Amino acid sequence: MPHFSVHIREEALDGTVEPKLIRALADAVGAVYGEGFRRLVGVDLIGIPRHRRGVGGVPADGDAPLVTLSMREAAYHVPEVPDAPARLIGATTDALAGVLGEAVRGQVIVTIVGVPDGRTGVAGAVA
Repeated sequence: MPHFSVHIREEALDGTVEPKLIRALADAVGAVYGEGFRRLVGVDLIGIPRHRRGVGGVPADGDAPLVTLSMREAAYHVPEVPDAPARLIGATTDALAGVLGEAVRGQVIVTIVGVPDGRTGVAGAVA
C-alpha cells in the first residue's frame, strides 16, 4: 500500500487544502500505476510550526512540503511501469504544485522509500 507522509508548515493547512492534497497525491499514484492503485493510497499530513523546519542549516519559511512515499520495493520495478521512481517524484511534485501553487515547486523534497517484502502488514497480518 503506498503511503505518503507529508510534513508541511502548519499555516498552509487551512481546512480547505487538506482534502485537495489528499486527492491530488492519490491521483499522482493513480497516474503512474493506474486507477485501481489509487484506492490503496494512504496520506498523512503533518503540520510543522513555523521555524521548525530547515534546509542547509537555515530555518525555512516557505510552504513547500517534505514528502516521503513508502511502498513495497517491488512496486518500483514493475516492468509495465518503467522509471517508476522518477515518474512518482514528478507526479508528486506536480500534485503539490497544483494544490499549493507553482511557487513551491522548486522547494518540494520527495523521498521514495522501498519496503522489503514481509515488512508491512494489514489488520495484524503480514501483507
